[in-house]
Amino acid sequence: MFTTGITIFLGVTLILVKLPRRLMLRLLKHDIVIDVAVSAAVLALHWGTFSGIMAATLAGLLTSIATSLLKRLFGHIDGNAYYPGIFALKL
Repeated sequence: MFTTGITIFLGVTLILVKLPRRLMLRLLKHDIVIDVAVSAAVLALHWGTFSGIMAATLAGLLTSIATSLLKRLFGHIDGNAYYPGIFALKL
């Protein structure tokens, strides 16, 4: 159950990492939307068993933590303005 949740989270993380920097920073502006969308999608996909629901819940929780952390570390783009986090990325 925990292994499945972590595997789901790693899949979502790899997709986010493969995005171009600007697109990733634009998406991080909407971190709550990402959290809700990922949580809803994995819950819908793994509905039916207790272990599936727990794995989806863990994946949603880890995604929420990761998007909040990434937004604080690297910032986000709102319109044409870049709001850097602790580490400013070179765009």
